[in-house]
Amino acid sequence: MPLPKMSEVRDLSDQELEAQIVAAKRELFDLRFQKGTRQLDKSHRFKHTRHRLAQLLTLERERQLASKDEG
Repeated sequence: MPLPKMSEVRDLSDQELEAQIVAAKRELFDLRFQKGTRQLDKSHRFKHTRHRLAQLLTLERERQLASKDEG
């Protein structure tokens, strides 16, 4: 599975963006829990999820700064 592209993230609305951020944080929590109980079989999902979360948070910050500049 390739890493997600930033162009895919930019199409999200603000509500979808928030929901995706919460989902990514929850998935990281679940992955850490699985790792701790030795049930994790696909460790590459850590990298993909962290990458996705970084993209989402970057876009959220860009939108915050853009709205601040407009106002």
